[in-house]
Amino acid sequence: MKKRAIYKKEQRFRKIRRKSVFSGIFILVIVFLLLDAAVMVGAIAMGNAIFTSRIGIEYEGFSAFANMYESSETADEDLWSRLDGSGRTYLIKDQDGKIIHQNGVNTMSDRFGRMELMDSFATFRIEEGKDIPGIDVHLGTVDEKDAIRLSGFEVVTVKCYEDMGESAIHSSEGDIELNFLKLIPKGEFFNNRKYKGNDVISAHPVWVAIDVKDGKETLYGKVFLSVTGRDFSFAIALIIGVVTTILVVLAVLVINIISTVRYQKKMTMIFLTDDSTKGHNWMWFLLRGGNYIRKKWHDKYNYAVLDFVFVNYRNYCMCHSIEEGEELLTRVDRILRDNTNRWHEFVAHYASANFAVMLRYGSDEEFKARVDDILSKLMKVDPDQIFQFHIGVKFLPAASEKNGKFRRRKDTDLEVEYNDACTARATLVNNDSSGIAFYDEKLVEDQKWNDVVRASQEKALENEEFLVYYQPKYDPKTDKLNGAEALIRWNSPEYGFKGPGAFIPIFEKNGFIKKIDHYMLTHVARDQKKWFDAGLSCVPVSVNISRAHFIEPDLAEQIRDAVDKEGTPRELIEIELTESAFFDDKNALINIINKLKEYGFAVSMDDFGSGYSSLNSLKDMPLDVLKLDAEFFRGNSDGNRGEIVVSEAISLAKKLNMRTVAEGVEAKDQVEFLAAQGCDMIQGYYYAKPMPGNEYEQRMTMDR
Repeated sequence: MKKRAIYKKEQRFRKIRRKSVFSGIFILVIVFLLLDAAVMVGAIAMGNAIFTSRIGIEYEGFSAFANMYESSETADEDLWSRLDGSGRTYLIKDQDGKIIHQNGVNTMSDRFGRMELMDSFATFRIEEGKDIPGIDVHLGTVDEKDAIRLSGFEVVTVKCYEDMGESAIHSSEGDIELNFLKLIPKGEFFNNRKYKGNDVISAHPVWVAIDVKDGKETLYGKVFLSVTGRDFSFAIALIIGVVTTILVVLAVLVINIISTVRYQKKMTMIFLTDDSTKGHNWMWFLLRGGNYIRKKWHDKYNYAVLDFVFVNYRNYCMCHSIEEGEELLTRVDRILRDNTNRWHEFVAHYASANFAVMLRYGSDEEFKARVDDILSKLMKVDPDQIFQFHIGVKFLPAASEKNGKFRRRKDTDLEVEYNDACTARATLVNNDSSGIAFYDEKLVEDQKWNDVVRASQEKALENEEFLVYYQPKYDPKTDKLNGAEALIRWNSPEYGFKGPGAFIPIFEKNGFIKKIDHYMLTHVARDQKKWFDAGLSCVPVSVNISRAHFIEPDLAEQIRDAVDKEGTPRELIEIELTESAFFDDKNALINIINKLKEYGFAVSMDDFGSGYSSLNSLKDMPLDVLKLDAEFFRGNSDGNRGEIVVSEAISLAKKLNMRTVAEGVEAKDQVEFLAAQGCDMIQGYYYAKPMPGNEYEQRMTMDR
């Protein structure tokens, strides 16, 4: 199945390419065979006409001779003298086959057929052994006396085959040799006369039989089957005409095939040419490159498939124009082609800003140096500015087996290999600078895990394999529990215990995060209701809501209904939005926040400072809590710049009537600093790690 999938496109393409050519050749062969058959039928018909006309003429003359004998009442010397005086060679047999009289040499053979005559000599056919109306025709032989008597002829021996078609006299004894009379230069006319004004060129004797005396006797006479100059001229003219017709028809067909091939070649070029760069397109890369890499004699070479991507190409087109963007792509294509070998390396424009490349290489160092060189040239494709490119690489190294032979790449699917290169390149997507990424086993494992998560997510949700963990938030001034954040873990019976980093990014990409958010909200509300009813000191727990939900106009109502269904006081649930959500539809987000606050929920902004936070967003968004990103408290800052930023952020939040939470805090000095700045809550390992619900319940019990 895999092999069929690899060659499917190639087979379709070859079928398109060959269809028109094969149809032209097929028509040419059919026409040639038909014309050949027509020539054969014509030749047979011409021989048939000549044979019947000549035998008919001779038969008419011999019939008059037979009438002369038939009209005689007695057979005496006077009759024989008159008959012999005609110059004909003949003999008469009785019913028993006894010769009554003979004039000349009997050259009649035993080979004979039956000839049917219509209108004296209009048509004929030979059907050996059948009792049909007509005359017996016997093959005859020529002797020297015939040639002497018919001055100007010579005896010529030729080979005659048994089966010569309907126009031949059939024999039952195999091939024979016949003697013909052939006219030589300056000779006399055959029988001292012309046939309708035409010179006789050659003649062959045959014997015709006529029953006389009421069938009691048979008269056999020697006549000559002749070919005249007119017959020969007609045959030559017919042959020339037929050959000319054949040549004209063949010429037309050949011209048509050539025209079709040229047209097909032109269409193939269009089919394999990229519209933007006017170079090769993706289909050309798959067909030519794929066919090349699978050849046996290329197995000993190392190859690599690369995905070149022009970073921020769309932005370039927005700032300039699509036409200028395509011109830039054309220059990129030219650089790539100029730096590759046209005989064993391949370059094609894949789509948008992607280029597919297949390179042959020696060592890894050589390959890296070469790609770096190409990258440096691409970055300077426009002398006025520097461009960035991402490159994904999938190696197809030569592999030798124990017997010294190289492992075949006959099942290599270039589309799959390029997709792997794209997978490697995708790891650079968040990097705006040029870079190279290589496809390796880790990417393979990541992809496999991605598939596992996708296949298992519904079952895991149904079986409640996802667990809610709680990370407490403390007041740095009193060290009292003041809140918590709900975090997710996956305890899979098959794959073990997994943190959110192993599956949440996958859920965000495939949209399953929306179901996870509802799952978490329901379970947190259920836990809070249980603890509240148990009389514990419940504090608000924040639940993350993905930005994927904000296209839903009834999101606030969904949250309200889910919490109310569990009977949980709304003030115990805090809705936490990530900073990135604030760059979506601003008006829709403000509307959702206002509704949530109206329903009694607190709303917080998570990871403030992790991206490019907008102070204008803080002005417009009626938030309750601002969470400072953990990055503020990691690493060495330049002097006290980090502390100044944190201090001012806390001060700004207070002025906007927002509480502040510092997350990721791990050291005592950080706690002391934040307490001094008036930070409301601290979340981090300094106080507690994320913990399962039963442990968190114990924390609340301790604070009663």
